[in-house]
Amino acid sequence: MLHFFRWKTLLIWFVLLVAVLAATPNLLSDKALERLPNWLPHSRIDLGADLRGGTHLLFKIERTDIVRELLEDTVAGVRNNLRQANIRYTGLSGNDQTVSVKIADAQQIPAASTVLEGLVTSLKSGFWGGAAPNLIVRHDEAGQFTLDISDDAVDAGTLAAQSQSVDVVKRRVEALGDVDFAVRPEGADRVDLQVMGDVDVERLKNIINEPAKISVRMIDESMSGQEAISARWPATSEVLYSLDDPPVPYLVDRTDFVTGKNIVDVQSVVNGSSISIAYKLDADGTERLAQKTRQNIGRHLAIIFDDQVMAAPLINAPILDGTGTIPVSFTADGAHDLALMLRAGALPATLTTVEERTVSPALGAESARAGIWSGVAAAVLVAGLMFAFYRGLGVIAAISLVVNLLLILAFLSAIGATLTLPGIAGIVLIMGMAVDANVLIYERIRDEAKTGRPFAEAIENGFNRAILTVLDANVTIFIAAVILYFLGNDAVRGFAVTLAAGILATVFTAFTLTRWIVVRWLHRRHPRHLPRDINTGIFDRANIRFMGIRRYSFTISAALSIAAMIGFAAVGLHMGVDFAGGSIVELRAKQGRADVGDIRERLGDLNIGEISARQLRDPTGALVQLQPQGGGENAEQSALTLMRDELGGDYDFRRVEVVGPAVSGELTQAATLGVLASLIVILVYIWARFEWQFAIGAIVATLHDIILVLGLFVLTGMEFNLTSVAALLTVIGYSLNDTVVVYDRMRENLRRYRKMPLPILIDASINQTLSRTVLTAVTTLLALAALALLGGEVTRTFAFVMLFGVAVGTFSSIYIAAPVLIAFKLRPETLDNDQDRKVPEPETKSGNPAV
Repeated sequence: MLHFFRWKTLLIWFVLLVAVLAATPNLLSDKALERLPNWLPHSRIDLGADLRGGTHLLFKIERTDIVRELLEDTVAGVRNNLRQANIRYTGLSGNDQTVSVKIADAQQIPAASTVLEGLVTSLKSGFWGGAAPNLIVRHDEAGQFTLDISDDAVDAGTLAAQSQSVDVVKRRVEALGDVDFAVRPEGADRVDLQVMGDVDVERLKNIINEPAKISVRMIDESMSGQEAISARWPATSEVLYSLDDPPVPYLVDRTDFVTGKNIVDVQSVVNGSSISIAYKLDADGTERLAQKTRQNIGRHLAIIFDDQVMAAPLINAPILDGTGTIPVSFTADGAHDLALMLRAGALPATLTTVEERTVSPALGAESARAGIWSGVAAAVLVAGLMFAFYRGLGVIAAISLVVNLLLILAFLSAIGATLTLPGIAGIVLIMGMAVDANVLIYERIRDEAKTGRPFAEAIENGFNRAILTVLDANVTIFIAAVILYFLGNDAVRGFAVTLAAGILATVFTAFTLTRWIVVRWLHRRHPRHLPRDINTGIFDRANIRFMGIRRYSFTISAALSIAAMIGFAAVGLHMGVDFAGGSIVELRAKQGRADVGDIRERLGDLNIGEISARQLRDPTGALVQLQPQGGGENAEQSALTLMRDELGGDYDFRRVEVVGPAVSGELTQAATLGVLASLIVILVYIWARFEWQFAIGAIVATLHDIILVLGLFVLTGMEFNLTSVAALLTVIGYSLNDTVVVYDRMRENLRRYRKMPLPILIDASINQTLSRTVLTAVTTLLALAALALLGGEVTRTFAFVMLFGVAVGTFSSIYIAAPVLIAFKLRPETLDNDQDRKVPEPETKSGNPAV
């Protein structure tokens, strides 16, 4: 008789109570949430930019800026140190990461070596934090010194610039007003920014991209800027150009006496048609400006903004109070943004936009609504199918499904996760797969009951023997989810988190809540046999000779696989912007229908490369893709800006994805490594849990599934992107899930019926698990069909690939994975070392083995 300890019951209800408390904040308004006691959970699930609208920007710190600054500092350090030591030198120059200088007096070479070695400092380097020099100093007997800036110094400078850039970006976005945003470092040289809601993306990028380094110098009036270009100017000066169009050259002193660090406050001032920037300096800046202007009346100042001369005012009188105005040739909005950047502080290096993903609030709301409806439809269809086949036990499975969703919601709330559209797709997919554990348990109970055992004992044995099968089946998908999390962008991570949370919740509910409900039902009703209204008995009469046609199925599969590989080699995949780079934009006409032909014609005149445009299901919508520009990250952004200027008056930009070559290359590498790592880890697990013949069969079946899914992309010309990789990995996990269940029954039967011919034993095993295979496949397909029909444009491709993959995975677990065992002559002797799982041969009432 089953017995459920009281502490287990209390544990189940405690977990459910915690889940309810953790999920409740998502249903409360902000005011209601504030009234909750502090000891109750307050965290909620955040909606991603693709569900509420917003912009995700990824910036790269320009390493060349770091190198240039280190080079200038090193040159200045060499000059100052040698001068202070009264060491004569010549030919001081810097290029890339190398500074060269020649000591004029051979007798001063030892002293110069000591002085220049003083510029060397130690940096932390490597995983273990070892010491590394910032400079490597070398010299020859002739007194030629070379100082090489180490890569460790550049890396350290980049990390410091990243930290400073995060702070500056935060201040700049905060200055825009009431904006919901998040900024964080990414990798070693990236800054990740997410801004929610409706934002002017072009303005936002302009504000973030600009270094906004401002300084005050003196104009070198020994010659004009034009004369300096064609002559040799003093080493203490340099030629800079103005912001005018066309730019005007100025000869400017190299020394800053006021910098952006001295600015206390700065505001834009609009006085009729006159626009200027009003500034106020700190005490140090005020003193230096007063001293400089007092000594140079009648000369010109140079206001330098990002290495360009913004203004060159004449000094008519000393500026003693540290305040003043700088006339600028900007619009009022441009002057306001300039003042904003100056108040927020200068960036240590240029930030280049390498990735942009923008979704309008309207499209986000539509996607969220579509995701919810697809989830509701999937839940209703799955619960209805379970009730149709299992009646009362189906109701228990439906209750477990609801608790599953509650646990997923609670988990996501507790970790403060961001729910994305792929995340909703993951939840919908889990709805179809979650009942698999219940089906495995119920069918195992039916198998035990058919042997003639008392019903209570059949239930206990059913749960106990299903544990390892359920775990084996779900571990493969969980591994795929973990690998997916490390693949790349936030959308894929959202899918991975919901999928992993759903799998854990499924295993928990199957062996706690479902078992508890079944035990309570058993103790209250005292049934002596399996309920007669369970309809999965229709599969009991199945005696399909699957292995009888294995040669034909293998031949057809091999032909399709070869055709897919030929197509892949000859045509290739239609790579999306994630892997190929470029831009993809979803447009909606402000009035009337979207004219695809007109869009192609107008964009074709912009000289931005090949353009593809197609109509969406909604006649007012169009999807436009720009090919990679070939000019680096800035070229991609420039092409998008031209497109906005050309079409912005007639179309709303509902979705924008721009991926530069740096990010696309990284995503391609990460996706490739992720798929390979996932396959290796999963197959190692199967090899450890089963015999080598089973692992080889799983490998062959998995490769078959991968090839056919890739062949689908080749045949249909669908875009292959990160979401496609997520679908592919999930198909692999699902297929292996199905294969593991069949293999588990085969291994059990091999121990029971050692003399049975292998093809007949495999057929018997597949027939015994046929009800589970069919029900799991159908519930998953129903959930995916709901997602494909109701989930919206973005998830439609994912759902379509998954529909095909589930069908292929179900086929391969029967017709590919099983025949491989025959080819490798799997026999019971190979299982003798696994006695701990040996199962006694069951008997029916007549004493004959049950097959």
